[in-house]
Amino acid sequence: MPSWKLGGKGALLGAELLCLPLEDMAPRIVEHPTDLLVSKGEPATLSCKAEGRPSPAVEWYKDGERVETDREDPRSHRTLLPGGSLFFLRILHGRRGKPDEGVYVCVARNYLGEATSRNASLEVAERKICKSEGK
Repeated sequence: MPSWKLGGKGALLGAELLCLPLEDMAPRIVEHPTDLLVSKGEPATLSCKAEGRPSPAVEWYKDGERVETDREDPRSHRTLLPGGSLFFLRILHGRRGKPDEGVYVCVARNYLGEATSRNASLEVAERKICKSEGK
């Protein structure tokens, strides 16, 4: 019977168990964000999930620029969730433009490298005012 060391005997048939150290792994994206169409003022979440060892740090980029979240700016309406997804408390859209609209990617990094998600477009839906004829 093979001998596996764990620093003691296992409960299963008195077999000794060996625990090998887990190998570090470069990040990989296991859940990519998808395109969203969101009305202004509504909440939204761009999903991203990454694996790696050690656990990778996740950052988001919009149109090539790093996205600031409430970790860097407490007044921000964007939050990086613990799993890596980007949550918008409300989608902004004003007369000067649509600051949340654009193409987003998430990047996961650890000391072994980085992984980049597929692109996801966030589009702000236009609300149209409809008037009935003759009124």
